[in-house]
Amino acid sequence: MVTLTELAASKVQEIIQERGEPNLALRLFVQAGGCSGFSYGLGLDEAREDDNVVETEYGIKVLVDPESAAYVQGSVIDYKQALRGGGFAITNPNAVRTCGCGSSFRTAEEAGAADPC
Repeated sequence: MVTLTELAASKVQEIIQERGEPNLALRLFVQAGGCSGFSYGLGLDEAREDDNVVETEYGIKVLVDPESAAYVQGSVIDYKQALRGGGFAITNPNAVRTCGCGSSFRTAEEAGAADPC
C-alpha cells in the first residue's frame, strides 16, 4: 500500500526515540484542502481498529485510515534534506495534479475542495 524509504524510516525512528514512546507509528492521512484539493498529513499515532497497518522493511509501521487508503495507494514517503532543514515528501502515483510545494494534490476521480492560494 505505502512504501517508506530508508532515510524516511531513519528519521521517523529518530523522532519516536526522542518522544520515548516506542509503540508509536507513522500515520499518513488525506484531508480536503490545499491548492489542489487534497492535502497530506503525517503524524505519530497508535493504531486504531480500522487502520490499514503497513509493516515496513525498516521496522516502522505506517498507519492509513480506510478513507485515505484509496488516495495514497502505492505512495512512497521519503525524507529530503535541504540547506534550510528537511522534511518528508510523498510521491503519489494517484495524483494527476500537485501544487508547487508538493503538499496538496488531486486524483483523476476526485478533485477535493481546494483552498485559495
